[in-house]
Amino acid sequence: MAEEIENFYGVYLLYCLNEKCKGKTYIGYTKDPNRRIKQHNKGVKSGGARKTSLRGPWEMVLIVHGFPNDISALRFEWAWQNPKTSRRLKHIAPKARTEKAYDYCIRILSEMLHVGPWNRLALNVRWLNMLYRRDFSDDKFPPMHMSICQGPVVCKKPVSPSDVSLLDGSKSQICVLCARNCSADSLLNCLDPDCQATTHIQCLSKRFLGSSDHIIPIDGECPACGTRVLWGDLIRRKNGCYKNLITIGTRFLNK
Repeated sequence: MAEEIENFYGVYLLYCLNEKCKGKTYIGYTKDPNRRIKQHNKGVKSGGARKTSLRGPWEMVLIVHGFPNDISALRFEWAWQNPKTSRRLKHIAPKARTEKAYDYCIRILSEMLHVGPWNRLALNVRWLNMLYRRDFSDDKFPPMHMSICQGPVVCKKPVSPSDVSLLDGSKSQICVLCARNCSADSLLNCLDPDCQATTHIQCLSKRFLGSSDHIIPIDGECPACGTRVLWGDLIRRKNGCYKNLITIGTRFLNK
């Protein structure tokens, strides 16, 4: 069964199955992977890329998602496509003569997940086809706040941020950290539906970062209920995701 995901921004890896081009790869960005793979296989006239047109069939084998917005995902896409040009990836050894293009793409990805700013995002590495799965080496395994999952996805339109503010209207609009009012565009609500805590984005960011000189937090504890949450999930909640959130113990589920 496909997993429904709201506010989807993904960067995917294609693998060519055509005997004449078998083993070739393509990296792209999408908000709807199911529609995108159909476009690639139908050709450029149906919205596919010129580099993949008339060379299919293509298989979408892997997708990285969980980016906070399209700009972040597009920058990730560009760097993955251009590791020799990206200033963040200059440390990566070039493709070896005997190294397959697909394995090279996976090696670049494993490095990217450990490089800022991406190493601080709550990303998900999803294998869409387990036949092509590669295990990450112990020293390049994704950070603990990232997940490795498998299976198909269905993109779901999230509730609008304005509607979220209406849904949360019964909660206090006073920041629990600075005791000042929170406007709708600057507040964050705890992911625990039973928690009434509201904070300013900047206040909670400083709380999560502590003495760190980073800009983006990874995770932290709610100042009211103590629940540990990922910063990326809080931002997605603000943008309209998780409207049907419920709790089971310390885990959160979306009905």
